Amino acid sequence: MSTQDPAVTAVRRSLAQNRDEPEGRARNAGAERLVAEAEATGDTPLLLDALFNLASAYAYSSEKNKFFVPFARLLRMWDERPGDFDGANTSQLHWIFKWVANGMLDQPDVPLASIEKWQREMEHRYRLAGHSERAVRQGDFRIARHLGDTVRATAAFAAWLAADRDAMADCHACELHSQGIWQVDRGQDAEALATWGPVLQGQYTCAHEPHNVLASSLLPMVRLGRLDEARAHHLRGYRMARSMESMRGAVSGHVEFCALTGNEARGLEILAEHPAYFTDIGDPDTHMEFLAATALLMRRLVDLGHADRPVPGPAGTSWTAGELLAHAEREAGAIAARFDARNGTDAVSRRLRERLDGRPLVDRLPLGVRAQRLTTPGRPLTAAAPESPAAVPGDVPALLAEARRLTRTQHPGAGAAWAALSRAAERTGTELDTRTRAEIADHAGIDAFEDPAAAVPLFGTAAALFESAGDPGEAAACRARAACAAALADPGDETLAAFDAACDALRALHAAGRATPRQLSGALLARVRLRDPGPDGGTEEEVARIVAFAEEHGDAERMASRLADAVFLQARLTASRGDAESAAALFARAARIRHEAGLPWYAAEAEAMLADLSLHCDDHATAESAARAALDHGESFFEPVQRAHLHTVLAAALAAGERDAEAAEHALEGAHWADEAGQAEGLGAWARLVLGGAQLRQGRAAEAATVLETALPDLEALHHEGRVVQARWWLGECLQDLGEPRAAAEQFLLAAEIAKGWEEQRDHAVLAHLAADCLERAGLTGEAVRAYARAEELWRGLERPAQVVRTLRARAWITLRDGQGGVAEGRRLMALAAAEGEAALAAATAAGDQGEARHLRTELAGTYRQSGELVVRACAHEPGDEDEDDDGSARAAYEEGVAFADRAAATFGPGDDRSAVQLMAAWLEVDLGLPERAVARAGEVLAAYEGQEGAVAERRVAEARAVVEYAEPDEAAGPAGAPEPA
Repeated sequence: MSTQDPAVTAVRRSLAQNRDEPEGRARNAGAERLVAEAEATGDTPLLLDALFNLASAYAYSSEKNKFFVPFARLLRMWDERPGDFDGANTSQLHWIFKWVANGMLDQPDVPLASIEKWQREMEHRYRLAGHSERAVRQGDFRIARHLGDTVRATAAFAAWLAADRDAMADCHACELHSQGIWQVDRGQDAEALATWGPVLQGQYTCAHEPHNVLASSLLPMVRLGRLDEARAHHLRGYRMARSMESMRGAVSGHVEFCALTGNEARGLEILAEHPAYFTDIGDPDTHMEFLAATALLMRRLVDLGHADRPVPGPAGTSWTAGELLAHAEREAGAIAARFDARNGTDAVSRRLRERLDGRPLVDRLPLGVRAQRLTTPGRPLTAAAPESPAAVPGDVPALLAEARRLTRTQHPGAGAAWAALSRAAERTGTELDTRTRAEIADHAGIDAFEDPAAAVPLFGTAAALFESAGDPGEAAACRARAACAAALADPGDETLAAFDAACDALRALHAAGRATPRQLSGALLARVRLRDPGPDGGTEEEVARIVAFAEEHGDAERMASRLADAVFLQARLTASRGDAESAAALFARAARIRHEAGLPWYAAEAEAMLADLSLHCDDHATAESAARAALDHGESFFEPVQRAHLHTVLAAALAAGERDAEAAEHALEGAHWADEAGQAEGLGAWARLVLGGAQLRQGRAAEAATVLETALPDLEALHHEGRVVQARWWLGECLQDLGEPRAAAEQFLLAAEIAKGWEEQRDHAVLAHLAADCLERAGLTGEAVRAYARAEELWRGLERPAQVVRTLRARAWITLRDGQGGVAEGRRLMALAAAEGEAALAAATAAGDQGEARHLRTELAGTYRQSGELVVRACAHEPGDEDEDDDGSARAAYEEGVAFADRAAATFGPGDDRSAVQLMAAWLEVDLGLPERAVARAGEVLAAYEGQEGAVAERRVAEARAVVEYAEPDEAAGPAGAPEPA
């Protein structure tokens, strides 16, 4: 039957579409239907194509066990009528022969004898066809490795590498993956990573690489301490593999990586994305791998105390971690047992046990993506205070001396030291004096202040003991602290009045010389804080009086810290009324006072506030230095949320200074600590936004895309329009870089939809333009034209003529390529672009705006050049084809193209752009039969670049010489210094 038959044409078109569909059962069903349709046409070549398509679809899906049916039919057709196979089909049959023994090896119900038989059959047929034995030896190696026969595998591996590569060898990328796996088996992680280097660097790729190599490299990277690379490989690799059904083995590697790097929550998310992987049994080998990785992850959850946590598992049943652990171990073990029974060895079960026995390789490896860390129940998230010098646990005098030393130096560990003293005294039966017991009770109250009701009796006890010890000032200070705690526990007029009375009593004692300035100022500051001060003048005046009081008594014991506290509160009040500059100076002063007093750990709070305020004021240098100082001085005892905020502030400041590598490091820490603090939705989303932007600017688009995708839902939930637009903008750029223009356009359009409501419309215009560019690259020309028209409208409103010109040029090219108006409409739009550019250039020149004029001159010259290119490309033939160009239209178009090139050259002026259009005109003149003019132009270019070096100069000179040689192949080089032809 003729291949022009409509039924044949329709099936061929459907086959092409089926090949482009995603892997999986839907594609397989379509491929099965197309075999039946091809057979119905009676066209044997078409049937062969359909069978090959079906075999490939099965091989790269969860139904690998069905591959043997179409292969057997193809082999029978070859044996019966080899003449029906053209060269391409013959090659394809031998190519997929490699999949037979390999595929059987993954099916434990296929006898080992059958596998060996088909491997020898492949060897025989390859020899008859004249193919290298390289692919055969690779198959021998895989069988031996699967069986655990190290001696045979080693010999086969050497034979594989020694054999010549030919058309039947696996692609370089796939071969290198298998070779690296063998090195990992032998404990040679570094060698494996070196082997995989060309794949990881993009030198060798295919439809399934570097997907597999990225997954296989994860644990070797971690074991070698290359954690940043491991993180990058996970984010990039899982993104590539997650939508491909044949990548179950690779996905299993990512789950295992998460289980062994403290990313159990991320592992659960991956399981939830692949419910079918639990039940698809067409490929038992990768089914076992997935179950093993699942079991390993569940073991980690159980070990962390989450055995009863609900987890994603096989559909139709609710699962806990403990239940899924038992199920996955049992099912994986059953598959391994089937393999071992078939093989007569215990190799598969042994490898499974080794995998299930895996233990964490690192405590934590932050990934930057949103995930709440799963910790052992009861494990504290906060960091311990800086350790103080240890005293002997039972040595009460030593513990007392240490507690008082830490109190005098105002060390954060003082409270813990008093608690240790109390425990030691109780344990040893040591009787403590009244003052010591008062100090213990006072610090216990301070430590309990987060629960103010619990702190009240402790401060009451301390007050009574200090009174008995003859220290009325400290007793009054403790009564003030008790009253403050009571007011916090039960706010109301009565408790506030009681606190005021306690402060007044302390003030009277100070006036009588029976209370210290520190005791009084501490109570006064607490009263200001308790009343939740705002930026009202009365409160600021009260704080100013406390500052003055602290300055007046600066020589008193431990008053520097009180002064710093007062200045810090003054800074917060100043910031709250919008005076950022004055507030920054006050925060800096508070930090300086604490440093001068030898209290760097308390300076950290003021430094953190200074960093935050400076970032909001775009003072990135101060934000950076203050955040670094705060982390240096206070990170050891900051709460997770404080760590998260400071790391993110520092990251944002660094990113603003284009120091993206370090910015990414701190943003990663910020995201981790935000997750630890339960702040993933707000602070964590901001950290991930900063991280994604830094990664994008470093050229790490796949990592950035994954991070930004996890940040977006939280940013949207917070209704933070600016950050949502920025996240979608960056995500669109990531997707552009990853070759996904349609998805990129969607992100730009979603961001533009938000930005259109803003008063300032520049972002809206840029996003609309970016969306149009991506829609055009995605082949969605109708949508692209509408988007360019919208961008043009916005740019006109913003009076940005250069951007208007670009939208018109883009639409001109679309009309030419896709027939939307044809050549005439394309020329019209290009002429509009030129007119727009000419008018704008004239206006800028008249206004004396030299910078804008230079920019517009370049844009106008580019429009002339593209006008010439459009006119020439619209021709169906060249002017030299006299039989075709009987009306001279082609010659006229080429002459017009030269004229446009001349206008472009004149507008560009001297430089690389001018030389490019000169050479464009020269080639057109060659086609017009004007070699002398072409050689003259090329000579001008050669003269312009005489003595110059660099890539651009080399390209221009090479092209100019090519023009000369093409125009006058048998003559000496032309005028203007053109060189002799080689």
